[in-house]
Formats: sequence, structure tokens, C-alpha cells
Amino acid sequence: MTCSAERQTEAVRQSALLAALRGAAPVPSVRLAEHGARLQLGLEAYRAHAAATAERALAAAYPTLLALVGAEDFGRLARALWRDAPPRRGDLAQWGQDLPTFVEAQADLAEWPYLGDCARLDAAIVRCEGAADAVLDRDTLGWLAEHAPDTLRLRLAPAVQLLASRWPVAALHAAHRHDGDAAVAAVREALAAGNAESVVVARTGWRAEVTPVDAPVFAWMQALQARRTLAEALQRAGPEFDFNAWLLQALQRGWLWKAELVADIEEKHHDPDLA
Repeated sequence: MTCSAERQTEAVRQSALLAALRGAAPVPSVRLAEHGARLQLGLEAYRAHAAATAERALAAAYPTLLALVGAEDFGRLARALWRDAPPRRGDLAQWGQDLPTFVEAQADLAEWPYLGDCARLDAAIVRCEGAADAVLDRDTLGWLAEHAPDTLRLRLAPAVQLLASRWPVAALHAAHRHDGDAAVAAVREALAAGNAESVVVARTGWRAEVTPVDAPVFAWMQALQARRTLAEALQRAGPEFDFNAWLLQALQRGWLWKAELVADIEEKHHDPDLA
């Protein structure tokens, strides 16, 4: 057999083996039939170990979802996700982003429609705590008094995550963290009232904090995250937005990184040597 044919056979064998490990195909017969029952037992042990590892990885990333559905149902979700959308990399920390959408597609969980957004908030917290750090550039904030709003942009800290939900996700998250009667009562009241919540997830030190914000503040921060000028962001936020109150809160909670002059950004964009 030529080297090329041998490589092709080996590629087929590996593809079939991976499919078998994921439970997507029967045990491959190419060069494996001689192992018989021993191979089958090995594959089953690997599948069980992989499913357990996937469950532990997701439980660490989605603690609120775990608390809401319980360990048994969470394990079932983790194993089902591993079968339907298995990891494509060796690092399981990079896997599981599809879980919020996957949860929403489960017919037996339709009675709790807020689970998907609770999972999205968990994921936002993971991204926040893993994001690059950024030190506030206080010198650039002086430009706010020196330049027109249509010539400036404000940059949020890289760790900042935004989430708008039809459900009281901040209250649900708080109930999971504090696990007290008052927190649980607040969740029940918010769900009964049909309260929606928009939240900012940001980091103070290395710990993420979840802060509910009103619609004008959320629209403003969405515009900043989309790199809009201050003039455009103010227009999106509307007349009820209080910039001075937001700036104080942003400085206290670590939301803000720096200000930028639009002209400088455009110049760097057109001249790569300045970037």
C-alpha cells in the first residue's frame, strides 16, 4: 500500500473513531474490528467520561442555570449538548456558547422561558471575568469639556458586557447568589409583574458585578459599544438620559476606559503606520 493510500485509510479510521466517540456512528470496522468487545467497552467508558467532563465544565460556567433546573436536568442538558454540538477544541472552557439557545429549544423547559437569558447572563459574567484589563485614562476625560460631542467617542472597558432581557435576569441571578428569602420573594414578584431587565456586567478587581440599568442608560451604552460618537449616543439615549449621573456611576463601577477623538481614529485608520 502506498503512503498516500495509508494516510487516506488512517484519515477514514480517525473520522470514524471520532464519530463513534461522540455517539454519532456505530463502532468503525476499519482496522478496529479485531478489538471487538474490548474496544466497545473502551468507547463507552470514554463517552461516559467525556459527558461527565462536559457537565462539570458547563456547571462552572452556568451556575445560575444549574441552580434553576437542578443537577439532574442540567446533566441531561450538558450530555445532550455534547452529542449535538461537541467540542471542536481541546479546551472545554471554549465550549458551551450554544447552551442558551439550546435550552430555549427544549420543549420540556418551555414553562420557564427565562432560562435562556439566565444562561446568557452567566456566559456574560464568564466573558467579563476573562476579558483583558484596562486602566482608566483620566487624561482623555478632560476632552469632554474641550470638544464637541460629534468629535468624541467614549470607550467602555473591554470587560463590560451588555444584556437586555424580557425577564428579570438580575433578580434571578441575585437570588441564586444570595439564596435568601428576600431575594426569592423579589424574583417571584418580578416574574409575576412581567418585569424586563437590562443589565451591565462589569468587573471591579477580578469579580464581575451585575447592575440593572434603565432603558436610556442601556441605549447609551449600546451606542458607545458600537463606537458611535457622543452626539449619536446622546440621540439614541433620548432626553431622559442624565450624562453626569451616568459618568459618576461609570467611574465608580469601572465601566469606562477612555475618550477618543474621532479625527485621530480616522487618521490612524487611513495611515497604518500610526495605528
